[in-house]
Amino acid sequence: MRIANLRRSRHRFLALLGTAALALAGAVALPGTAQAANILSNPGFETGSLSPWTCSGNLGSVVSSPVHGGTKALAGAVSASDNAQCTQTVSVQPNTTYSLSGWVRGSYVYLGVDGGASTWTTSPSAYSKLTVSFTTGASQTSAKIYVHGWYAQGTYYADDISLDGPGGGGGSDTQAPTAPTNLTSTGKTSSSVSLSWGASSDNVGVSGYDVYSGSNQVLSVSGTSATVGGLSPSTAYTFTVKARDAAGNTSPASNAVSVTTNAGGGGGTGFKQAAPYLFEGWGDPPSPTTVMNATGVKWFTMAFVLDSGGCNPAWDGNRALTGGVDQTAINQIRSAGGDIVPSFGGWQGSKLGANCSSASALAGALQKVIDAYSLKAIDMDIENTDEFENEAVQAKILTALKTVKANNPGLKTIVTFGTSTTGPTYYGNRLIEQAQSLNAGIDVFTIMPFDFGGGSDMYGNTVNATEGLKAKLKSTFGWDDATAYSHIGISGMNGLSDQQENTTPAIWTQIRDWANSHHIARLAFWAVNRDRPCPGGGVVSNCSGISQSTWQFTSITAGFTG
Repeated sequence: MRIANLRRSRHRFLALLGTAALALAGAVALPGTAQAANILSNPGFETGSLSPWTCSGNLGSVVSSPVHGGTKALAGAVSASDNAQCTQTVSVQPNTTYSLSGWVRGSYVYLGVDGGASTWTTSPSAYSKLTVSFTTGASQTSAKIYVHGWYAQGTYYADDISLDGPGGGGGSDTQAPTAPTNLTSTGKTSSSVSLSWGASSDNVGVSGYDVYSGSNQVLSVSGTSATVGGLSPSTAYTFTVKARDAAGNTSPASNAVSVTTNAGGGGGTGFKQAAPYLFEGWGDPPSPTTVMNATGVKWFTMAFVLDSGGCNPAWDGNRALTGGVDQTAINQIRSAGGDIVPSFGGWQGSKLGANCSSASALAGALQKVIDAYSLKAIDMDIENTDEFENEAVQAKILTALKTVKANNPGLKTIVTFGTSTTGPTYYGNRLIEQAQSLNAGIDVFTIMPFDFGGGSDMYGNTVNATEGLKAKLKSTFGWDDATAYSHIGISGMNGLSDQQENTTPAIWTQIRDWANSHHIARLAFWAVNRDRPCPGGGVVSNCSGISQSTWQFTSITAGFTG
């Protein structure tokens, strides 16, 4: 998939303010304080998901910075053709005045009610509060609240949105929903528990579900499933769920379910790594300590270990394994408190996987590198027809990884490969199936979601590709969602890709935040060498081809915690 480097025109536009109010003469005033309450669900996005908000073009995401209150906020990645409008529909009472407010940040951010009043702000560099009132019509029972940015004006942020007034049905609805049924745990890790339950019923309608750990409410969601995070390893928790309606009536609690989280690292690999690629043989290699000091990144993926002949590993196939510029960079990284994972293979060159005569010979070559640098992890970047599209070579690589994993307790093994927009291709699926059949114990399956070909939504297609990988891991290994995510990595391409796709800093931030919210294992990009601005510079080795700040993608990646 490709995204062109759009030249966004700076056209003038009219702010459409204050359309006719919905009020009719004799509208009822806002009820007293005892009845007024925020009737929006997930108003501060603290659930970590958008639900029940929906955003146009899949351009909305929940981010951890910048926020106004709590730990989460909404980010709308406005494009040249989409204002990233996010909406929520709620039940309201007729002939009633409501107060809508919210905190926003960005250029030309709007807050309003569909078909009614709105307000906006021009370009605050920090959060500012927007407030607008509207009165419902004589027979109106629902209202669609929206927030959006403006075309080609950059990402906006919104937080702590409030619609104050009585919920639909008002004081006349005193009937509580029925209790949720069949609460069960559908998966767990050392720090999270996934839950699902049967839907409740209500005389007017269920507006949401509140999840409790013991007596403490920990989540509010609109659907019938949730994942509770931030838990401690090897700890017993008891969960219940209550339903509520728009009038604030709360159901009895569901059945209780007790779950003990896994030990540290359980339910997955326990391995989290933010490790952008650094290549010492290309693209004006930067000082790794300069990058570390500027961004806070700790890990680098060092590219590439190839075959120098006779199944002997060397950096780029021609630089000595030790004693050269690569070892100097590694020493600097480790002296600054970081570490590296070498990547074997790649798109071109003489590769160990293809050229070593057997799995045992390949394992011996890998072991030389492991011993040279006392490695904690290794990555096999399996590409092209000589490795990825050769099932025998796939099996050779996986068997070698199984061998070195058994011979080096604690070593993490990663495989990296290309993908389609919907998940693994035939050869990606075959690689995963062989890993299961050989019991290779691969810790992380990393996809490279770029060079899809054609115009594309880099955020949406990255998420779709990763969800496709998750589904394949679940069906192949029998894992639940949380475990599958914990075995997934994403390795993108910053700025312009080979096929002119454009991953901007805003899009990469969305991908990073999605990766964090789904607790995947690894985030990388190609490459730190390119993490410098050169708008209009094309696809080159030492800059991204787009407008950005120096080391901006590395800084974003450093915020990946899994």
